[in-house]
Amino acid sequence: MPTQMLRFVDTVRQMPEKRNVELRRSDFDEIFKRFQPDSAALQAARCSQCGVPFCQQHCPLHNNIPDWLLLTAEGRLEEAYEVASATNTFPEVCGRICPQDRLCEGNCVIEKAGHGTVTIGTVENYVTEVAWENGWIRPAAPVRERPESIGIIGAGPAGLAAADRLRRLGYRVVIYDRHDRVGGLLMYGIPNFKLEKDIVERRATWLADGGVEFDLNFEVGRDASLLELRDRHDAVLIATGVYKSRDIAAPGVGLGNIVQAIDYLMASNRKGLGDPVPDFDSGALDASDRNVVVIGGGDTAMDCVRTAVRQGARSVKCLYRRNRDNMPGSAREVEHAEEEGVEFVWLSAPEAFLGDETVAGVRAQVMRLGLPDASGRQSPQPIEGQSQVHDADLVITALGFDPEDLPSLFGDPALPVTGWGTVKIDWNTMMTAAAGVFAAGDIVRGASLVVWAIRDGRDAADGIHRHIESRRGESLPLAS
Repeated sequence: MPTQMLRFVDTVRQMPEKRNVELRRSDFDEIFKRFQPDSAALQAARCSQCGVPFCQQHCPLHNNIPDWLLLTAEGRLEEAYEVASATNTFPEVCGRICPQDRLCEGNCVIEKAGHGTVTIGTVENYVTEVAWENGWIRPAAPVRERPESIGIIGAGPAGLAAADRLRRLGYRVVIYDRHDRVGGLLMYGIPNFKLEKDIVERRATWLADGGVEFDLNFEVGRDASLLELRDRHDAVLIATGVYKSRDIAAPGVGLGNIVQAIDYLMASNRKGLGDPVPDFDSGALDASDRNVVVIGGGDTAMDCVRTAVRQGARSVKCLYRRNRDNMPGSAREVEHAEEEGVEFVWLSAPEAFLGDETVAGVRAQVMRLGLPDASGRQSPQPIEGQSQVHDADLVITALGFDPEDLPSLFGDPALPVTGWGTVKIDWNTMMTAAAGVFAAGDIVRGASLVVWAIRDGRDAADGIHRHIESRRGESLPLAS
C-alpha cells in the first residue's frame, strides 16, 4: 500500500475553512472555502483503503471512493477525476449537496473507529473544480451517431444524467422542460449557499456542447401530449421530479402569509438570478424583518430557515415533531443553521394558526416520542394539555412533495401510476407498461436525494439502450 495513505493515525479530520458566520448571514455565497492542494491531498491520504469500502457500498452510485482518494493523495488529479466521473455524472453537485453524514462519510470505517471520517465530499469538490480549471472535462464525443432519438421530459438531475449517458452512445437527445433554465430543483429549489447556480449552468453548457438539445418553456400536455412525444422519438424518459407540496391540515391554515416551501425557495432563487419576482418584491415571499416559522425537519426545511436568515428575518424558528436524532434532514445542515441563528423547537407539532386575515402566530402541540414506526424512527405522540404559541408573520410549510397527476397533465390516461401517484415501472428495465416509455428519479421513487436521481437516470439510460438494441437485434456496449 502506498505510504501516502493511512494518515488518519497522525492527521486529524479537517474541513476546508468555513466562512465567518456574520458574513454567511449577509450573502448567499457557499459557506466553505476551497481546499488548498496540500490540504486536499493530506485529507485524502487519511483514507484507510478498506478491503470492503463501506463508503462505496453506502453511496447510491457506488462511487469508487477509495480509488480516487488514493489518486488525489498521490497528486494524480486528472486520473482522480476520471475515476470519480466514471460512476457519477455530476461529482461537484453531489460533493456539495449530498448528505454525506448519512451516506459515504457516515459509514467510513475510520469514523466508526473514532478517528473522524475522511472528508469525502469536499475532496470530491476540489478534484472536480481542478478538472474544470484544467480543461479535463470535455463534452461527449460519440464514436458514431445513431439514427434513433430519445425524448426526455425534465431537465433535473435524473434527466440530465440520462442525457449524458445516452448522448455518449450516439443517440440524438432532446430534453423538454417547463422552466426557462436547465436544472430543475438544482436551479430553482436549492439555495446558492449550498449550490451556486453557475455550477448548474456550467453543466448545462457542457451537455449542449456535447450535442444534447434543450426545448425549454415546454409543457407536456400543453405543447404536446405524451403520445405525440412518443411519435417523435424512439423512446421517451419521464424524469419530471415531484413538485406538488404536501398540505397541512389545521385550523387557520387559510390565513395569509402561510406559504409553501417550493414557492418561497423558487422566488428567492429567481430573485438571485435577476428575474422579476412580483411576489418577492411585494413582500409576500420575502422574510426581511419578519418573524418566520418553518414547519418540517427535512433538507427543504433547512434550506428555508437558512434562506430566511439571509433575507434579514427578525427571528427564525423551525418546528419539528420529533427530536434531533429522529429528523430526516442532514445533521450538518442543522449545525450550520444553528450557527447562523436559527432556533429549533423540537418535539413540536403545529395544531392551529392564529390571526385575523394574516397569520400572527402558531400554536404548537408539545410531543413525546413513542415506539419506532415503519421508517425506524420513534413515532411522535402528543402530550395532552401542553402547547406553546410562537409569534409568526410568515409561516413556511416544508412537509415534502408528492407527484402531480401526470396521466391528466400529459393527456395520457393510460400512463401507469402507483397508488402514491408515482409512475409505475419495472425496476429491472426502468420501463413502464407502455413500450418505449421509461421513468426515473423522484417521479418513480417519491421525493428523494439528488444522488438517487442521478443513479436512476443512468440506469434508465442503460435500460433505454438495451430496449433499442433488442429492437435492432444488436448488442452494443453501454456508455463508459
